Amino acid sequence: MTERTAPIEIPDRYRYAVIPHIMVDDAAAAIDFYQRAFGAREDFRVDAPGGGILHAEITIGRSALMLGDAGVDEAETASFAAPASLGGGTSVTLHVFVPDVDALAARAEAAGAEIVQPPKDMFHGDRTVILKDPAGHLWVFLTHVEDVTREELLRRMAAAG
Repeated sequence: MTERTAPIEIPDRYRYAVIPHIMVDDAAAAIDFYQRAFGAREDFRVDAPGGGILHAEITIGRSALMLGDAGVDEAETASFAAPASLGGGTSVTLHVFVPDVDALAARAEAAGAEIVQPPKDMFHGDRTVILKDPAGHLWVFLTHVEDVTREELLRRMAAAG
């Protein structure tokens, strides 16, 4: 048995979250869109040997997101799929808190995002917009506007029907 060394500290960006890893048909175009629409910062990318992006990471606000091309051989062997290959649907919605959901919604729409639900104050205490990006992923951006107790949340839900 070999002696183990002390564990290496988990980087802050991964410490307190499940990191989504989405697949798209054109990761370079998706990164460009996320930069224009959501103010994303590209942290790094690993190009696939045959072309495309094997793995990239971006940051939106304080949230990390991993992405890559669904068509690269390494991704196909793990059965990763882009929403278009699933008939345009997706089983995941990505939630990100931002300081100004209205400004983000306007910026995203100008960059080509589809507004599924315009920004509005929600019963849970957040101003919320739902967007679909050109790759088919659904995004919920929220700006926290008030703290709501569990009891008040239930009351508001019942009142809304």
